Amino acid sequence: MLNQEEYIDVKLWDLQFFADEEKTEEPTPRKLQEARKKGQVPKSTELNSVVTLLAGFTAINIFSRFLLHKLYNYFQSSFSGETLNTQLDDLTIAALFNKNLLIIIGAFLPVGLTILVAGVIINYLQTGGIFTVEPLKMKLDRIDPIQGFKRLFSPKKLIDLLKSLLKLIGVLFIIWSSFKSKVFPLAETYLLNPPVQLGAMIWKLMYQIVLRVCLLLMVIAILDYYYQRYAYRKSLRMTKKEVQDEFKQTEGDPMVKSRIRQKQRQIAMRRMMQEVPKADVIITNPTHLAVAIKYEAAKMEAPQVLAKGEGYIAAKIRELASEHKVPMVENKPLARTIYQTVEVGDFIPPHLYQAVAEVLAFVYRLRHGKEHR
Repeated sequence: MLNQEEYIDVKLWDLQFFADEEKTEEPTPRKLQEARKKGQVPKSTELNSVVTLLAGFTAINIFSRFLLHKLYNYFQSSFSGETLNTQLDDLTIAALFNKNLLIIIGAFLPVGLTILVAGVIINYLQTGGIFTVEPLKMKLDRIDPIQGFKRLFSPKKLIDLLKSLLKLIGVLFIIWSSFKSKVFPLAETYLLNPPVQLGAMIWKLMYQIVLRVCLLLMVIAILDYYYQRYAYRKSLRMTKKEVQDEFKQTEGDPMVKSRIRQKQRQIAMRRMMQEVPKADVIITNPTHLAVAIKYEAAKMEAPQVLAKGEGYIAAKIRELASEHKVPMVENKPLARTIYQTVEVGDFIPPHLYQAVAEVLAFVYRLRHGKEHR
């Protein structure tokens, strides 16, 4: 049995464990890219429907004369005396079918192309032009009755139900408000005017209703689109552990990278220290900084920095210089300038030539004097 303190510790550990598993982190670019490859992108079917509906009715309104002309020719040819008196057999039926089919396709082709183009454009704007067969693959959770029951009562289904009710109420209100003021004018037109004028009035009224309905549906669709984007990112949220694991996979383990950088610094330091004995002079600060300089007139265009360091590294450079009898010259401003502006392996810049040349000349004079003693 656990005592009270042990029980509290266990419960706190459990709570921390589950708290870490909460998906509170925004999806990373890699997570979003993987979801996109699987065909998971934020998309509103409401927006697709309303755009294609509006495009279709607009096309019908624009091409109405062309459409009526084609249909008039179709009915005229279908009920002409020549057609009615034609003896029907397999070849004649096939010819009539092909002819009438071409007439109907030609009549509705502009409307169909408009709807097709509008559907492609709105899908491209929402998804960015993605093509994948991943959503078509068989997934067992789609036929799992338990998961299906959960999806049936999910927040998404509740949102869909509210959208359907809102659309139904809005459409009914628009139809009722549009027709209530047009009933008597339509009846009067039916009694006093030719059917063509009545048809024109009915079509005008229907077009107005459709525009109002599309306006309502467009507002709902835009709100639905932003909701779908929010729900999409929420569904892809990650736990802190998932973010850390992904970072390790893409960038490498931070501990390993730290060790690699430390090893690289050690190797670079070892190589730099190996160059100190080759230097002609060590310019010091005198205790905080040390810079090793080498110059071979026949091979180098300018003096070169073989090593530099401060603090402990500067002390190691001076120690190696003493062991290998490399001259050391104290020049605080020059040592500080070279340390801050010139990297190891680089040549001294032109504006420091004179100062470095004076130090080298001093060293050469000392060396030449010792050789003559």
